[in-house]
Amino acid sequence: MRSDIQPNERAFSSKEVAEEVGIATPTVRKYGQILERNGYEFLKDGDRRIFIQSDIGALIALRDTDKPLDDTAKDLVNQQKERLEGSNETEIAITDTYENIPHDPNQLKEVLMFFANELAATREMNVQLTNDMLELKTKVSRLQQDHHVISSSIGNSAQKTNAKIEKLTEQQNIHYETLLQQEKQKSELLQKEIQNMRDEQKKEWSSQNDFNKRLEEAIQKPKGKWGGLFSIFRK
Repeated sequence: MRSDIQPNERAFSSKEVAEEVGIATPTVRKYGQILERNGYEFLKDGDRRIFIQSDIGALIALRDTDKPLDDTAKDLVNQQKERLEGSNETEIAITDTYENIPHDPNQLKEVLMFFANELAATREMNVQLTNDMLELKTKVSRLQQDHHVISSSIGNSAQKTNAKIEKLTEQQNIHYETLLQQEKQKSELLQKEIQNMRDEQKKEWSSQNDFNKRLEEAIQKPKGKWGGLFSIFRK
């Protein structure tokens, strides 16, 4: 049975612990099962776990550990055992002290004043801690909002950048298709010009061949008939 519960100590539900630690409620149950499996003691209301501040510290340790969860759970169980043993020793010491409480009213008043001052200091510390926690929660909430704004801005910028890239790519493809079509037309015109030049050259070659044949025929005629030789130049 746990004996480290302080008077008027606040108890937390699984949902409250999840919000306090910053994890999901199912994760709180998972961590609780791991701790119990290794010997950790929770306060129970039937089957429902009731958490106190020291239990929240154990869950935070599991959340932040770099070691296997079972190894960390065993360390936490050992710490809880030491804390419970220390709590028992404190109870024994208090009992012994109670037997030695002075019966002198003045001394008793001084003792009560001392405890009253300690209690007031503790309450003041608790108020300060509560304020610090509220301030921390506010800062965390602002950071989460800033993170959301930054994430949204990055997402919007990425979308705009992708849209620009797609538009530039489309324009480049259109330009490329236009250049390709122009080059194709130039190539077709060049092929036609080359073909015309070839046709002209064939005509020249054909005309030259005809001339050479007539010249050869004229040369082969009898020498007295030079008139035929000059007649080929008139044709």
